[in-house]
Amino acid sequence: MPTAARQANRGGGRWNGCLSAGSGHVSLRVRMSTEAARQLLVASPRGFCAGVSYAIEIVDLVLDHYGPPVYVRHEIVHNRHVCDRLRERGAIFVDDLADVPAGSLLIFSAHGVSPEVRAGASGAGLRVIDATCPLVTKVHMEALRFARQDFQILLIGHRGHVEVEGTLGHAPDRMHLVETVADVERLALPADTPVAVVTQTTLSVDDTREVVEAIQRRFPHARTPKKDDICYATQNRQTAVKELARASELVLVIGSPTSSNANRLVEVARNSGARARLIECAGDIEPDWLEGIVSVGLTAGASTPETLVQETIERLRQLGCTTVRDLETAREDVTFALPREMRSIAAAQESRSRAGS
Repeated sequence: MPTAARQANRGGGRWNGCLSAGSGHVSLRVRMSTEAARQLLVASPRGFCAGVSYAIEIVDLVLDHYGPPVYVRHEIVHNRHVCDRLRERGAIFVDDLADVPAGSLLIFSAHGVSPEVRAGASGAGLRVIDATCPLVTKVHMEALRFARQDFQILLIGHRGHVEVEGTLGHAPDRMHLVETVADVERLALPADTPVAVVTQTTLSVDDTREVVEAIQRRFPHARTPKKDDICYATQNRQTAVKELARASELVLVIGSPTSSNANRLVEVARNSGARARLIECAGDIEPDWLEGIVSVGLTAGASTPETLVQETIERLRQLGCTTVRDLETAREDVTFALPREMRSIAAAQESRSRAGS
């Protein structure tokens, strides 16, 4: 099975630092059981998206085939438990190419990089393997196309986020970063300026909509992509957390504090009327959070492995969630084909596995 879909099955075992213990929207109404002291609603879909699975599998395959050390520019995904497991296998995460010895293998993370970083890696004699999420690459290609067509490009995103830095680098002389409606109003561009819009893939759908509407008011002829840049998984998880918030008093989101999509899930839950907390693992849950609560919602950011979800479910069972139900709002069957070199490595591994069985 030489696709990123295999990564969903590579999360077995314990994750360090944690408690050891296609798709259409379907609105579900959940009735409270009078017999249950407390119920737990678990969002579906949740956790790993296709782009995260794709990136992690590439690192695992490279380590399997070439052995350590393997250098990765930036954390492969924003999840401490994932990165700690890969560090144990021999991955070394760096932010500066100067920290990578000449001739080494270097993997670009799922967040993508600028052309300047690519050129720097080539100039340093590094052997590069690209694990950029294909949906991030799509945004990069849009930015380059808009630049060639002489547009000023408005990038909706969070300043300092590694994905945003990579996207900005694809048209640095023509791109303007906007985070809020106020940023749009402050732009020093005439109303008749040819403007095109791209976005960071992990933003809040609702917040992005407000900024796009502000851009269209300011620049009536602004050109937006035919398809939203916000990825399918981000949208699906935000839709699911809205349903959780409607049916739960407390929503727990498993994810890293550095994960944009996990933080957006907390915001969406709060904006939908629920109390919400971001946790990294089951051990973060304080029992007093559940005092007086009869319905708890649980979801996970797109960089969170399913092992952490299952450990958290078990912890919540211990804390009185006697009924556990899935709340499904979409079904996902998206996978990304691995790069050609990685497909060859995966196929060779499959052959050796079959020969040895």
